[in-house]
Amino acid sequence: MKISKRTFYKMSLTLGVVFMTTVSCERDLSDDAVLAGFSKTGEIYTDTFVSMGSDFYLPFAGSKPDAFSVDSQVGYQSNSSIRIDVPNAVDPTGNYAGAIFRVDGAGRDLSGFNALTFWVKASRGVSVDAFGFGQDFFGDKYQVTANNVNVGTNWSKVIIPIPDPSKLVEERGAFWYAMGTQGTGGSGYIVWMDDIKFENLATVAQPRPAISNGEDASTSSFIGVNLKVTGLIQTFNLASGLEQVITVAPSYYDFTASDPSVAAVDPFGNIAVSAAGTSVITATLAGNDAAGSLTINSQGNFQLPPAPTRDPNNVISIFSDAYTNVPVDYYNGFWLPGSSTGSADFSVNGDNILNYTNFNYVGTQTSNPLVDASSMTMVHFDLYIPGPVPNNFDFLISIEDWGPNGVDNGGDDSRQQIFVRRNQVVADTWVSIDAPLTLVNRDNIGLIIYENINFSSLRNFYLDNVYYYN
Repeated sequence: MKISKRTFYKMSLTLGVVFMTTVSCERDLSDDAVLAGFSKTGEIYTDTFVSMGSDFYLPFAGSKPDAFSVDSQVGYQSNSSIRIDVPNAVDPTGNYAGAIFRVDGAGRDLSGFNALTFWVKASRGVSVDAFGFGQDFFGDKYQVTANNVNVGTNWSKVIIPIPDPSKLVEERGAFWYAMGTQGTGGSGYIVWMDDIKFENLATVAQPRPAISNGEDASTSSFIGVNLKVTGLIQTFNLASGLEQVITVAPSYYDFTASDPSVAAVDPFGNIAVSAAGTSVITATLAGNDAAGSLTINSQGNFQLPPAPTRDPNNVISIFSDAYTNVPVDYYNGFWLPGSSTGSADFSVNGDNILNYTNFNYVGTQTSNPLVDASSMTMVHFDLYIPGPVPNNFDFLISIEDWGPNGVDNGGDDSRQQIFVRRNQVVADTWVSIDAPLTLVNRDNIGLIIYENINFSSLRNFYLDNVYYYN
């Protein structure tokens, strides 16, 4: 079964500008006077919303619009709670529930707290995709996420620690959630949440930040490549004994590059490679050394693939900066179970490159809408293998048409296979693969699959300029 990583897109907002005026006084403030700061209220929802304003609920694009309500019959030690009706996967009005609760007005000073807490239960045992805070749709500078939170049918308390409270002196992103049906076979369910607030708990202890998921990772790179520090997590010990792992925004960290002349890193974890050599990225968070590192081994200048020159009128592009791409659901479905393929995509002077790591198989899906390539006769790929090509290299590209019913595995699918053998590729060199498009039906193409076959040990490759043409 193919299951994609869910990506939650943010809706665009038109904002008014709030002007503040000051009124002069006839006398100066005394030396003892203290200027008013931002509200230090920690409560978000305790039987009712607390100082959130009137326009605080902002759903993600694609979320079921009426998933959120207030239930006046169910609550944790009360008669009121937030109710989220997670829709079935086939609901035409939205196939998941996700939103932020953003303070409608000035932000809050949360520096006196160390955790967001709330009580939660569900109509069935589920694993909720994500809870967190710090999403405000204005850059999400201090976003924190707790993924795959187990929720049962009885009330339980969730604790999401704040990585560095001193950063949150003007925070509007009070709470957010994202709930889908990947773990329920597409069946909807209900989640209730109550007593949402920021607290200062003595039981949140032993903060252990990490980058690169705590590993000493390394990557080959080139001049002009832009990368990003990933695997930003922090682990806390809670009173229950639970080791709570959260995903942390880069702005909580202080990054350091051992040789900025080779690869420098900015406060947002963006890495710019500017010379040949080696630079090691490390970090601290709130004074604690982060486990893990990222070593950038720059090999100097990078040779881009030949720029496509075919007439755009004769091309349907899936991934290329030379053409306008069709809508793509994802370039890495990270299918479960079984897929180990990660992504370390990068750009070189504005030219975007797909980089698949820890590769075994991966897919690019184009289902909204399906691709009509009935007028196309060929398909093109540019493939680059960094480092030595494995002796047992054996690579398969499959193109799937989902048939007249347009449904994956709907009983009328067809598939074309393109084999790439060891003698067709060269290490550290772009190889162009052009093959006839032989699918009898190719007006509902929904998927391109790349995979190792015959026990091939290829683990890393780059991909660019994927398109159909005639």
